[in-house]
Amino acid sequence: MYRHSDFMKWSTAVDRHLKQLVDEKTLLKLSGGLYYYPKKTVFGQAPAHDKKLVEAFLKDKRFLLMTPNMYNSLGVGITQLYNETIVYNYKRHGLFNLGGRKFRFVRKPHVSPEISSEFLLIDLVDNMDNLAENKENLLKRVRKKALAMNRKTLYKEIQHYGGIKARKFFASVFNDARLRYGA
Repeated sequence: MYRHSDFMKWSTAVDRHLKQLVDEKTLLKLSGGLYYYPKKTVFGQAPAHDKKLVEAFLKDKRFLLMTPNMYNSLGVGITQLYNETIVYNYKRHGLFNLGGRKFRFVRKPHVSPEISSEFLLIDLVDNMDNLAENKENLLKRVRKKALAMNRKTLYKEIQHYGGIKARKFFASVFNDARLRYGA
């Protein structure tokens, strides 16, 4: 993965040389200023790894890649499949096409370093409006799942990563106003 600026130390005509490399198919242009040296396999060129691609795009390693399909692991009855990759990060917000794939970048003040069941449950509640599911039935199952989880761990995750919707929902589940106001 290379950025336009990476080539400045090797060339005084960066744009011309990058165009030549792209025309020769030595490099693939993924996005404005972002290039990829494709690995060749018996099936053709391998696509860029999502993590490396996003890291080069953001110029930062502090992000979390996930898809709404990960909610299926919670066992709360998610029935739809989603073709979306979400990138929680500190820098960008919006829909970006990188290497022919769409990524939805969401800027957050706190980004979890890893995906846990607690984080997924909280994220599911915060993103309920983006899902093609019966919200009333799903929230009943989420409530039941939350009550079966480790409350201390869930509280900690809610306070770090929960948005307003999640805080209000879990405050009602546990009958605890402290969650609602972040105390």
